[in-house]
Amino acid sequence: MRIGFDAKRAFYNRSGLGNYSRDTINSLMSYYPEHDYYLYTPKKKDPISFGLKGSAKIIQPQGISRFYQSYWRSMTLGSKISRDKLDIYHGLSNELPANIVHSETRKVVTIHDLIFMRYPELYKSVDREIYQQKFFEASLAADKIIAISEQTKEDIISFFHIPENKIDVIYQGCNPIFYEKKSKEAIQGILKKYKIPEKFILSVGTLERRKNALHVLEGLKQSALDIPVVFVGKSTNYIKTLQEYIRENDMKNQVIFRHNIPSNDLPAIYQAAKIFIYPSLFEGFGIPILEALNSGTPVITNKYGCFLEAGGDAAIYVNPNHPEEIGASIHEIIESPEKAEKMKKTGLEYAKKFTQEKIAKQLIDLYKSLI
Repeated sequence: MRIGFDAKRAFYNRSGLGNYSRDTINSLMSYYPEHDYYLYTPKKKDPISFGLKGSAKIIQPQGISRFYQSYWRSMTLGSKISRDKLDIYHGLSNELPANIVHSETRKVVTIHDLIFMRYPELYKSVDREIYQQKFFEASLAADKIIAISEQTKEDIISFFHIPENKIDVIYQGCNPIFYEKKSKEAIQGILKKYKIPEKFILSVGTLERRKNALHVLEGLKQSALDIPVVFVGKSTNYIKTLQEYIRENDMKNQVIFRHNIPSNDLPAIYQAAKIFIYPSLFEGFGIPILEALNSGTPVITNKYGCFLEAGGDAAIYVNPNHPEEIGASIHEIIESPEKAEKMKKTGLEYAKKFTQEKIAKQLIDLYKSLI
């Protein structure tokens, strides 16, 4: 098959959608190298070098299109895809080129979440309108929609009224770097590099309201827990709310913020953490949960939405709006090494459900069903 991807996020996004795009492309190239792969991406400075696991043709705008790259990606790419005679074109990040509907190429789009419709107050109105138009039009144009969780599938049906038989759930995996057990020396080196103590709780994700970091701090305070918490992720204005709480409650020495940590350093930090806490209000799936499970780290997360799909029987689930539940769960794991050890073993076993090999096979089977 000749398979093309919207690879913009793979080359220029270092987090969520970028990770999904890179992992999807590399897993398919690793396990199914017999196919021809085409990566469509605008030209920009300093693309991410993500180590392609095989041979692919990288397609970028040429001539005058170099000066109108957003237009090229959204409005003219469909014609280029037709000329390249692709069997499959997969939009990896919620959208498809506007004119691809006229192409004979079979079209697949991955919809990650519809958070902007569930929680519109978290988004600017202009962003909501753009997202809704792009996601909806892509859902109509696609021959098949991939939802990354049952929760996302339900939302696509509910908000866009798309027929259920048009949507397949194919879960995300996580980067294989999280499968590798790090040595004590390697872990100590990373902790020293980022000035992280040996005993700590970890939270990974953009520091924004939806990720709910404030309730982690409140849970620690209410439960009189003195273990440090390390927040790893991009900062936003929300950090001011956290800093104000930290000042008012004298928690300066208990809270550590670290930004822009390279992916290769994250596995050691996960493996060193006593607990991984992920009380996000809503996600499409929750890749950090898988990263923690593969790292052998006990997980506390939200008991609503998609999180049970990501954590299975390996995590402790709490109401994310009840800090006292968060604090009590942290206390439970810290005070019971036996429970922590059981959660580690259960988590490592459950994470096997999301290997790249399994996910790659599901994707290839879906592609083949369309041609």
